[in-house]
Amino acid sequence: MIELDADVLVLGGGPAGAWAALAAAGAGARVVLADKGYCGTSGPTASGGNNLWYVPPDAGARERAVAERFEQSARLADRRWMSRVVDETYRRVDDLAAFGYPFAIDDDGVERRGSLQGPEYMKRMRRRVHRSGVTILDHHPALRLLADDAGTASGASGIARQKGGEAWTVHAGAVVLATGGCAFLSGAFGTNVDTGDGHLMAAELGADLSGMEFSAAYALSPAHGAHTKGLMMQFATYYTAGGERIDVPDPLGARLQVAELLAAGRKVFARLDRAPAELHQAMRDAQPNYFLPLDKAGIDPFRDRYEVRMVLEGTVRGTGGLRVTGDDCATAVPGLYAAGDVATRELVSGAVSGGGAYNGAWAISSGTWAGRGAALFGKGRRRPRARAAGSAGLGPGRLDAAAVVRAVQAEMLPLDRNLFRTRAGLRASLASLDVLWERITSEGLAGTGRERLRARSAAAMAAHARWCYRAALAREESRGLHRLEDLPALPRFEHRLVTGGLDDPWTAAEPREAAA
Repeated sequence: MIELDADVLVLGGGPAGAWAALAAAGAGARVVLADKGYCGTSGPTASGGNNLWYVPPDAGARERAVAERFEQSARLADRRWMSRVVDETYRRVDDLAAFGYPFAIDDDGVERRGSLQGPEYMKRMRRRVHRSGVTILDHHPALRLLADDAGTASGASGIARQKGGEAWTVHAGAVVLATGGCAFLSGAFGTNVDTGDGHLMAAELGADLSGMEFSAAYALSPAHGAHTKGLMMQFATYYTAGGERIDVPDPLGARLQVAELLAAGRKVFARLDRAPAELHQAMRDAQPNYFLPLDKAGIDPFRDRYEVRMVLEGTVRGTGGLRVTGDDCATAVPGLYAAGDVATRELVSGAVSGGGAYNGAWAISSGTWAGRGAALFGKGRRRPRARAAGSAGLGPGRLDAAAVVRAVQAEMLPLDRNLFRTRAGLRASLASLDVLWERITSEGLAGTGRERLRARSAAAMAAHARWCYRAALAREESRGLHRLEDLPALPRFEHRLVTGGLDDPWTAAEPREAAA
């Protein structure tokens, strides 16, 4: 068995994990980073272009940016946290420039620091993490967190995928979770690693979650593709299968209008014919993965109509995740920190999607804060004997992991279940999901060696779905990403909701001191 010791263990190798590892190493900690895939290439950031919430240090401009975002958030964001994110992101992008990132230059000769190419960004982050002395364990997904007798996070254990599922353990003074959100294996580009594993592991130690009702984030994608970079659609004209033009007042905001047609069983097509000819190549350069499947099919999207579909991105582009309890992104579990999409993004996005610029800035900032906090907590901490927590999906059993995934997807992916929600529909889905969870815990999931990861991820998706829908039932109003068709306009809850528990999930209003 692989066994290592560190001051800080970072789980996840996307931007949040990379920034956390850099910050912890910079604070003098011995750091191990374990990634489910290959640090630098796995996850949604590495799959395409990324914008950032990047505001230069002009007091007036920053105040306006925060005020505007607060109103967009359906008034559930936090102005102080937003200001912190703007400030931290600006300083860390300066670091990225020092790492040699080749920012694009505008017509005035100024670097465009609010836009990043994902592959180049993550390649340089991996290189910097490696040069900082961090031990990187690629293809080493974590299955369980370790905790001492006091309940303090003290490391993790998992399997080495490229070594036949060989076990590994890292004993650590503190743990940073940067494992991403959960897209329920919907096929959205770059999200195959985002199955909610970190949320399950944290909940098994007693962590709670916030914003899970804001999980109905869907995006348009080519029907035979998986790329959901929605900015392309500002240039789209939409058509029915018969070629009739669909009247869309705002092409970029046509998500719900298109979704209604798709939910009714109608096919919808798009054509990017509003894009000026001089932008065609720039669009291809910015998002080559959007055009690749269309090119392979012989489709010119600027000239030809192509079918589109709605793809669930869940809490990857939604806002829900682990509740953070301090400025260092600590969770309710001592020694456990959350960064990036595994953490709630309500603090900067409230009830609306932070996909793109805001999530990108949050990953940088929260990763930096979590890494520093973990280093301060974990450096030199005396570590008593730790035990592995959790069992869902890990013990020998008879349930098939693929069948469990399909059962979860049957409740989470359909538009009439998750996007166009009703209280009766949510209750029906929860009844099915609760039975499924009881079977997972009583009958167990089959899987040995590398297949243990599939079983664990299936259990994590089931837990994630139950949190999403319980929080959705508790918020008896329509706000932001959370739409109740039978309560379309009843603003009642201008506060955040907390969710937790596994066998007996619960919901509650955010603690008053946290809200303050």
